[in-house]
Amino acid sequence: MGTSQSSNGPKGGVHMVPAWTPAPPAEDPPSGDQPPDAPPDPAPDLNPPEQEPVDAAPNKPVAPNVPPPAAPLAPGHRFAGTRRSLGEFAKAGNLSDMRRSLGNYVRNGYGGSRTTTSRFGGTASTASALGGILETMGQQPAGSALDPALLAGRTANEVMDAVVEAVRPVDGTQDAEAERTAIKDSLSDLLVKYPDADLAALTPEQREFAIERFTAMDVARRFELDVGKTIIEKAPTATVALSRLKQVRDYIKQTVAASFRKLRAAGKSVNSNRIAAVVRDALRDTFQVFEGYAE
Repeated sequence: MGTSQSSNGPKGGVHMVPAWTPAPPAEDPPSGDQPPDAPPDPAPDLNPPEQEPVDAAPNKPVAPNVPPPAAPLAPGHRFAGTRRSLGEFAKAGNLSDMRRSLGNYVRNGYGGSRTTTSRFGGTASTASALGGILETMGQQPAGSALDPALLAGRTANEVMDAVVEAVRPVDGTQDAEAERTAIKDSLSDLLVKYPDADLAALTPEQREFAIERFTAMDVARRFELDVGKTIIEKAPTATVALSRLKQVRDYIKQTVAASFRKLRAAGKSVNSNRIAAVVRDALRDTFQVFEGYAE
């Protein structure tokens, strides 16, 4: 379940958001039925004029059924700035170079925080699936892959692998590879933070931690798949390269965690009905932070 750090990353001339990427959840409607400053609705007309029959004006133009616009095409050398800054970070370890690489990754590699959030629509979708599985682990039907009777006596590693298979089966894409690894890593981190946690009966706090950590690790894995080879090539030694990769992962985890804290402070907590929407908002906030580092 390792990450393909030897990948050269996506090229220019392809859609920034591949066709197979799930769309992020729809934006939440504004609170209330109308904007705060909108004038009150007029009193209803008790004698409204008769409506024109639908077929009374056959020559009236009909609005065409226009399909949604396709994702923008990526320019050539889309990650050149990212790799340049990441190479400097790999050699010297300066935090400013790492931040600049993340900024260029979002702004130039994916066309800004909005498109980057769309590119990570699969992260929000998989996070929702992960939350659903973790919430119902103890009630899975008999004979299923997560049947509590079948998992009884299994090691924690075997249970985590079963969860990975249930949440994100292999489909041949790098997205699936990254998400599967991120699920396993998030559950491993969960058991480190909560040594007594029972994966079949997690508390809401523990499930929220797993979802938050999955989100962070999936962003980190995608970043490594796209441009991580630069760190491997530019670091002075293999040991330094691994250390630099860990620094990037930790920095992404910290930024994602801060975004989730901001959402919780605003009253947007992760629950079974809003996981995808909250993850989308956390991703967007994270990518806005990263984009601010671009030069």
